[in-house]
Amino acid sequence: MVMDLLDPLTSHGGMDDAQRQTVLDDVIDTVNREFAGTVLRSPNESEREHVNVHIRSQVANAFRVHGLPPSSAEQGKLAEEIARRVMGLGFLDLLLPPARADLSEIAIYSSGLVQVMKKGNVRWEDANVDVDASEVWRVLNLILGPQSRSVNEATPSVNAKLPATRHNPGGGRVKVLHPAIAPGNGYPSVNIRLFEQKPVLPAWLLERNVMSSEMMEFLAEAMQSGKRILISGATRTGKTTLLSALCNFLPPAWRIVKIEDPEEIWIDRKTVQAVEARPKVPGSEVPAYTLADGVDDAMRMSPDYLIVGEVRDGRAAMALLRALMTGHAGACTLHADSPREAFERLTTLMGSDMGVSPRDAARMISASVDILVQIGIVHEARRLTSIARVDKKLHGGEAWFIPIWRYEESHNEVNGQWMHVENRELVE
Repeated sequence: MVMDLLDPLTSHGGMDDAQRQTVLDDVIDTVNREFAGTVLRSPNESEREHVNVHIRSQVANAFRVHGLPPSSAEQGKLAEEIARRVMGLGFLDLLLPPARADLSEIAIYSSGLVQVMKKGNVRWEDANVDVDASEVWRVLNLILGPQSRSVNEATPSVNAKLPATRHNPGGGRVKVLHPAIAPGNGYPSVNIRLFEQKPVLPAWLLERNVMSSEMMEFLAEAMQSGKRILISGATRTGKTTLLSALCNFLPPAWRIVKIEDPEEIWIDRKTVQAVEARPKVPGSEVPAYTLADGVDDAMRMSPDYLIVGEVRDGRAAMALLRALMTGHAGACTLHADSPREAFERLTTLMGSDMGVSPRDAARMISASVDILVQIGIVHEARRLTSIARVDKKLHGGEAWFIPIWRYEESHNEVNGQWMHVENRELVE
């Protein structure tokens, strides 16, 4: 049973919890018998309205059969909950489009707490949703089942996708941890990252003061001329959003191949070929298809520009750098808190996963990356903190960066500003 402060179900109009559950079970059983599963899983607008009318009728009938006092408000709430259960994702439908289009993430703690993060924000807030553990598990089964995935003690950590729908065309990614490794009150730990429902426009970044218009012009020219760009930043700094926006500047005629795990970047043009990694299917001989596999395959697809989602391992880094070193243009993201840390992380990944020496890794990185863009969170707001060219020569075996812009932070958010710099120095 779901109780929501925005959509209260705590006042039952004279019903006790057992009576209410009986009505829910009776109507759901009736609807499942009278409508095909294919209709309930993916109804068109006409079918959805037909099912909704039937649900309302069945709820009213159940009230009469069980001798419950009539209450149009309570019957309406029950009908809405049943519709969410049989044609949607239950309590999640209260947090997903079209009910809400202002969220970027949803988190369910193993304690049962539900929190959300609004678009443009960097902090979590309570969602005012109270949901039973059984309902969370039921909804997870609806999400994981069609993807041939399940979370249990033997497979306690699962990655999955939130399917795209008409109202939520961007879909999302789902991370689930079983109570065996996320102890609490019997709830799984769930994080849902919602992808953008439409292409990210550069104006969106300028309106939120993520960067200056001069910096945007510089990056636009870099994309148009096919520069090789690495976007670095910590968690939730907006790396993917920034890359999505910059893709608007790629020449319209270019053939773009984007490789992601999972697919997240939305480029609104017809000359884009998406390639998506997938994990090994549990209990089968079907192998994983990795980000590195996607990059290798893209090399045989004659791309004008490569877009690579976040690089997380040495094999993916090696595949991407090889592609960029052979003359291909492209851009990717990496989790790091500074330009120096970005290069050190790539060096470490390539060393630990592929046995590449630090000097050879530094040489490869310097030869294959033209511009490094660093994004971070300053005074609770996302900001580009630096843009630098990558020197093609190593200095003492290390990569050097030639700074172009740097964000000068102050104690007052309003006074922070970007400085256009030309001096040659090692950027830490």
